[in-house]
Amino acid sequence: MHLFDRDILLTKESPSHFKTEISRNWSINGNPNGGYLLAILANAMQQKSNKNAVTICTATYLSKTIPGPADLALENIGRTNHIDRWEAKLVQDGEERIRALGTFSDAPNDQADAQAEKRYEKLPPDLASKEDCLQIPPMGEYTVYENMDVRLDPGCAGWLTGSLIDISEHKGWIKFQNDRPFDALSVLLAADAFPPPVFTSNGMLAWVPTIEFSVNIRNIPASQWLKCIFRTHFINNGILEEDGEIWDESGELVAISRQIAQFRKKPTQHA
Repeated sequence: MHLFDRDILLTKESPSHFKTEISRNWSINGNPNGGYLLAILANAMQQKSNKNAVTICTATYLSKTIPGPADLALENIGRTNHIDRWEAKLVQDGEERIRALGTFSDAPNDQADAQAEKRYEKLPPDLASKEDCLQIPPMGEYTVYENMDVRLDPGCAGWLTGSLIDISEHKGWIKFQNDRPFDALSVLLAADAFPPPVFTSNGMLAWVPTIEFSVNIRNIPASQWLKCIFRTHFINNGILEEDGEIWDESGELVAISRQIAQFRKKPTQHA
């Protein structure tokens, strides 16, 4: 079993209650990655749904989640012939830490796919080759980069050496280190595995905790490598947004995402 699959495993306690163990293997500075946490919640909702395709997952992060045991409580909040909707709550030490909503539908079949309207008004991001991109190395408690191969396009990697640019944009490549194929649940992780794009314009001095995170999955990737671009256009009142696109190497749109986060620069240290 792949590490990611092991780390999103659930134990069913009752029809609407699961237990899980949040791993340290997908952490950012010691904190479990928000996309990884959303994958755990989505896994629980998908197991309860009568539909087989993850379509939209949205999480509100209410308080800090830590590695260790957690409980998940689920409730169906709406069902039609085409759409099934669930709510999931992640609880640690008696405190609700995350609340998520999941929308599920039927996976497309080849015949329906051939007849469906398809129109892309944007192209996949133009990226340097994988070999010319800068791989983010494992860094202490940034364990997600021990397990995900994330490579930044040279045009947006200057912040790692103190060279900033005028736009807040990250683009690059991502895959699992051991070449696990992507599925819907792991796309949720990929959508949150890049550093915040605001780093390219402000450096690593920014504090950017996620408030809300939403991923809309359009296709299951046909390639192990995914092409990603994430962009922040507005920072004000201590809030920023991060809009993302994930594409596979065949040119198919895999997912779009939006993340809302707090923004605060760390106080300047005085001698």
